[in-house]
Amino acid sequence: MTYEQTIEYLYSQLPMFSRIGAAAYNKDLFNITELCNALDNPQHKFKTIHIAGTNGKGSTSHMLAAILQEAGYKTGLYTSPHIKEFGERIRINGKMIDHDFVIDFTERTNVISTKVKPSFFELVVAMAFDYFALEKVDIAIIETGLGGRLDSTNIISPLLSVITNIGYDHMNLLGDTLPVIAFEKAGIIKRNTPVIIGETLEETKPVFAEKAAEMNAEIHYTEDQYDFSNAEIKGSYLNCTIKNKMSVTTEIIKIDLLGIYQVKNVCSVLNAVKILQQSGFTIPDTAVHNGLANTKKLTGLCGRWDLLQSNPAIILDVAHNEDGIKQLLLQLEKDYPTAEIHFVLGFVNDKDIDKMLSLLPKNASYYFTNAHIPRALPYELLKEKASLYDLKGKGFELVDAAIENAKMNASENDVIMVCGSFFIIAEVARDLNLM
Repeated sequence: MTYEQTIEYLYSQLPMFSRIGAAAYNKDLFNITELCNALDNPQHKFKTIHIAGTNGKGSTSHMLAAILQEAGYKTGLYTSPHIKEFGERIRINGKMIDHDFVIDFTERTNVISTKVKPSFFELVVAMAFDYFALEKVDIAIIETGLGGRLDSTNIISPLLSVITNIGYDHMNLLGDTLPVIAFEKAGIIKRNTPVIIGETLEETKPVFAEKAAEMNAEIHYTEDQYDFSNAEIKGSYLNCTIKNKMSVTTEIIKIDLLGIYQVKNVCSVLNAVKILQQSGFTIPDTAVHNGLANTKKLTGLCGRWDLLQSNPAIILDVAHNEDGIKQLLLQLEKDYPTAEIHFVLGFVNDKDIDKMLSLLPKNASYYFTNAHIPRALPYELLKEKASLYDLKGKGFELVDAAIENAKMNASENDVIMVCGSFFIIAEVARDLNLM
């Protein structure tokens, strides 16, 4: 098969959560264990850091990978979902996985795949592990897909685990209360392995503390180590004022991710760097600053408050759950307090859409659209649901058509905000986005 044929096979022949939802989610680790056994357990042949959380785990993974690259380590990075290209999921020092390896791996695992019938995610996780082992990475950052306890990535033995935060998302699979969701995320905490908790809530902190005690895992709460007092966009960077509570020092850290919500992730990344340094990694301050200032360039991260143009501003963000939408609205209010906002909006059908719609401003303009995947909520239904919350607008079959219509109606001081799903961002034309 060619690379294109191989990718089409992976998309079409294997159950894929991003396309069909819960039907592709296997609630056990049997398939990934069988796959990796057949591959001689590549996940144990390199060092790893495991990252979970409701929001921010992708950004945290990319920032930490960028810092380790800058420190001179050959760094693997596994994240999901991809936005434009399959290879975004598996990178080494920012470079996407080799096409020939994807073809070879798919052919080599055909027999075991036929036997265990893995999901798309399970097979691709095994592919990432095999690739990182073959390429002899010094360390790999591994982002969970869903939850943690039963996530296919959870067969690694990491040096460090990171849980960014807990919020409401994927409740049909992970549970409908914060403690239950936290229990699933806490499943990545390993015996005698330090864990960082990025943000805590009254309901979730005891869950993490109990699991860490059970596993004899040293727990590090970022809020006890770092605090931030300000974050503001200056040019093409976000300047974050961060206080180290231990050394009682304050510094401004510049990052190339413009979402103000990233300052919380930066604090967790700094906490992770400190622990890695204590465990023997050589990570100079220059690597930290250069990595954070160049994360997008070094790792290819996109879709996080990407400002495509000004006058009118066009911003892309993958915010797709309650907490993500809240953070997005806070930044719009801070950065564009008097602007009219034009929302190009689309969701997948297994989210708590009513909760997100209830948060959105009634005085904005709306352009309802949908991605072209089975999970997508058709724009007609979204428009109908939105009307129940007094959100008025037009419907569009194509994301680009919605954006073009918003551009026609926006004045130069307005904002066009494209959000609601990774898959909406994926369908923005290449000449409009930052990839």
